[in-house]
Amino acid sequence: MRSLNTEERRRCIGEELNKSEGPLKGTELAKLFGVSRQVIVQDIAILRAEGLPVIATPNGYIIIKPSENNLLKKVAVKHSREGLADELGIMLDYGARIIDVVVEHPVYGEIVGNLNINCKEDLVDFMDRISKQDIEPLSALTEGIHIHTVEVPNEETFEKMMDELRKYNFLV
Repeated sequence: MRSLNTEERRRCIGEELNKSEGPLKGTELAKLFGVSRQVIVQDIAILRAEGLPVIATPNGYIIIKPSENNLLKKVAVKHSREGLADELGIMLDYGARIIDVVVEHPVYGEIVGNLNINCKEDLVDFMDRISKQDIEPLSALTEGIHIHTVEVPNEETFEKMMDELRKYNFLV
């Protein structure tokens, strides 16, 4: 590949992320464009500032693209650490894709953690990372209160999911 100037490289990074079916690691992008991983990190930050909806996940960078007819919704929930897997599992059972978790910190304001949990396997991986690293979820900062952005197939499914979450006393 010929050497690209900074603007061309950023445009190409955006194109690669848009056409990718899954996350792309910073090291993969660095190798593809012949730059360091740190340059890619800076490029991603600038692309975000320009409005590209790119997020960093443990598996790499990804652009959140809602499926054609799906809806993006917010769900405010509260539970202890013990309820985490059950809460997320209910959402997955109703076909939701769990995009992120948001907590409102008294000093830092809104803190967003990108989750991108699409299936039970992703949930198992997420729970394994939490337990193996012995870390607390973001909701520990707010006594269990947090918000998820989810993608759902339709309003009816969303309401059924909310009813199930309500049944388990997960809704705020």
